[in-house]
Amino acid sequence: MDWGRVKFFLGEVFANLTRNAAMQITAIGTVAVAIAMLGAFLFVQKTATVVGGQALQQIEVSAFLKDGLDAKIASDLTAKVAQLPGVAHVAYVPKAEGLKELRARLQGEVDTSLLTTNPLPDALRIRAQHVADVPVVAAAVKALPGVAEVHYGAETVQKLLRLMTIAKRIGIGVILMLVVASFLIVSNTIRLTVYARRREIAIMKLVGATNNYIRLPFIAEGVVAGLVGAAVAVGLLSLAQHQLLPKLAQALPFVPFPSQLPDLIPVALQLLGAGALVGAIASWISVGRYLRV
Repeated sequence: MDWGRVKFFLGEVFANLTRNAAMQITAIGTVAVAIAMLGAFLFVQKTATVVGGQALQQIEVSAFLKDGLDAKIASDLTAKVAQLPGVAHVAYVPKAEGLKELRARLQGEVDTSLLTTNPLPDALRIRAQHVADVPVVAAAVKALPGVAEVHYGAETVQKLLRLMTIAKRIGIGVILMLVVASFLIVSNTIRLTVYARRREIAIMKLVGATNNYIRLPFIAEGVVAGLVGAAVAVGLLSLAQHQLLPKLAQALPFVPFPSQLPDLIPVALQLLGAGALVGAIASWISVGRYLRV
């Protein structure tokens, strides 16, 4: 290893970082905000998944069977439904059991002893694997012979799906805007540094320095800015996880925050990698344009 080159490389990186301190602080701050928003979005996405899962537990597809089906046909139909794509669980509910459950729910509200016959049909209670699967499962079950009607609260499911889609799109849009802003600021910071050292770069090229040799210190500068910004973001997210979230959970008991928060270490590594990648790409493009590579 040529320690002279290593020393020169580290010296160039340090000089570049300290030459435009105000711009470096701006770049680091922007990266920190973007990465912090990305981490917060990941947490919100996990919370939305938990909310969707809880909502799914309350949404059932009720398939009412035609009158006159014998036990074997009902059993075969139950087996067919269980094999449909997207079905997580299916249970056969005979009309007698359905009436028993209805009386238990309406006890004290409606006098069910006045019923002389059982008005309920045999039914299948179906749960889908995901909220998005509910309409598809309901349509597939309705098409089966022996099924008279299917109900699943279509309006509620559609509203939930639209809400989750809109929230995801808004979050992705905000993250993309912040990443682009970070990219542009880091890129402009590197470009200013390159412009300020244009004479030195010209002399280095005259004495035979390759473009990659000139480019590497600036790329390292961008990577350092991205890493520092990401590290600041990880610190803020860690502080929020241990200080802010418990207070929010107490203040908003109706919001189903995840009982087990994600491990911050793998998330931190991913965020640090994202920050370093943004800095490296922005630096490469900025220096490449100046060197006309």
